[in-house]
Amino acid sequence: MAGRATSRSDDEIQRDVLAELAREPRVQPNEIGVAVQDGVVTLRGWVENYARKWAAERAAQRVRPVRAVANDLEVRLPSSAERDDPEIAAAVTRTLEWDAFVPASQVDVTVSTGWVVLRGEVEWEYQRRAAEQAVRRLAGVRGLTNGISVRPHEVPEPDEISERIRSALVRSVETDAAGIELRIEGDSVVLTGDVRSWLEREEAERVAWSAPGVANVDNHITVRR
Repeated sequence: MAGRATSRSDDEIQRDVLAELAREPRVQPNEIGVAVQDGVVTLRGWVENYARKWAAERAAQRVRPVRAVANDLEVRLPSSAERDDPEIAAAVTRTLEWDAFVPASQVDVTVSTGWVVLRGEVEWEYQRRAAEQAVRRLAGVRGLTNGISVRPHEVPEPDEISERIRSALVRSVETDAAGIELRIEGDSVVLTGDVRSWLEREEAERVAWSAPGVANVDNHITVRR
């Protein structure tokens, strides 16, 4: 396939991930160990909050051609950031209520030893993601499980869903549409093929989710070495 990137060694990828972590102001790279095997990055060590754990993962995903990231970073909250579960639950609830993209009345919140679990149903994936983004920046959060389901109110015909997604992939400057295949199975979209980076893979999934009527996206796209 035209435009394929030159295969890079695990050592080269490791160096680039370490460099990307060093330029990411939201993390402390001296606390993070990086291992790479067959293009899969493993992050180990500890960070002071869940937001930094997520930022480190995103930094690794920006490096081409990282195929996947295993985030084994431990969150060790400093004593000043410790919050009890009722306090965290109240903060999560307030945050969701203040977020214009989140239908807070449709989301249930559970907190156990700093780990937040979100459940409920929303109509769009962007609402599900907005809830997660709002919570992961809160002080005291050690981890997050997003169990919110997407349940569209209306489901267009499969051909219409497919055409909308294909057109959006072609328009997007962040995806190589020629390397992506899709099929519609009811209200689910299945993505296959290969792309140049993990972020391009993620963008293809976001585009698929943006089509009306999509309740699930199975992303089997691989990242080229």
